Amino acid sequence: MSKHRRTPQVLLAAALLGGLAAAPQAQAAGGPPPVPLRIATYNIHAGSGMDNVFDLDRQEAALRALHADVIGLQEVDVHWDARSQNRDLAKELADRLGMYVSFAPIYSLDPVEEGGPRREYGVAILSRYPVRGAVNHEITRLSTQDPNPVPAPAPGFGEVELKVRGVPVQVFVTHLDYRSDPSVRAAQVADTRRIMAGERTSPKDRQILLGDFNAEPGAPELAPLWKELTPADPGAYTFPAANPVKRIDYVAVGEGVRVRDAAVTETLASDHRPVVADLSLNRS
Repeated sequence: MSKHRRTPQVLLAAALLGGLAAAPQAQAAGGPPPVPLRIATYNIHAGSGMDNVFDLDRQEAALRALHADVIGLQEVDVHWDARSQNRDLAKELADRLGMYVSFAPIYSLDPVEEGGPRREYGVAILSRYPVRGAVNHEITRLSTQDPNPVPAPAPGFGEVELKVRGVPVQVFVTHLDYRSDPSVRAAQVADTRRIMAGERTSPKDRQILLGDFNAEPGAPELAPLWKELTPADPGAYTFPAANPVKRIDYVAVGEGVRVRDAAVTETLASDHRPVVADLSLNRS
């Protein structure tokens, strides 16, 4: 595992919600039935909606309506600044939804006032299943905090290890570069493939990648990803939320995972729309 492995920030509220994925398909002849998993990805725009108004109640409602077992989040503020009321969005959403959480900061800056919490921004994974391990991997980034950035390794590619009804699953969450020049995204895709290949230590390590890729499915820089992963096709665009014109948010699955259904949810709780997918995990 990466040298950036860290003890996961794992929290559980008192009551877990319902709404698990649909029942598994009929058992194949002579084999165990697949395990259902409902999974989603959502860029939460630091808690603000399409109207740029911070409203975590609105985002909680949007997330709750997905009835997902696992959710990848992007643009997550943790005590960042006034735009999100200096709140810990990762912990607060997890508490509200009754889920475990692992937060992977892209930026971790000194507090404004001595003794205060660090100012952090990154990605997170919420899960109804306990987080058995977590890693904050480095990929190539072009910093938004440096006035003269150059591509360099930086954290913010999160991974959690779960066991879903006895089936081991590795879930990754990422946020790729937004600039029109695809070169940084191409480097990030190469890093992603290398890291995911290195983390797969067993044929039973089912892998799922969630995130805002800032590129459409046919973009040349994403093509290498589709050699190992299959993107769920929700049949709709995801950005911008009000009148979406492109699909840049993804649930993508590796070997041993099958997409049964996928959809985009219509909501203005963020500037993106979430993607939710019903998956089947092979047991063998």
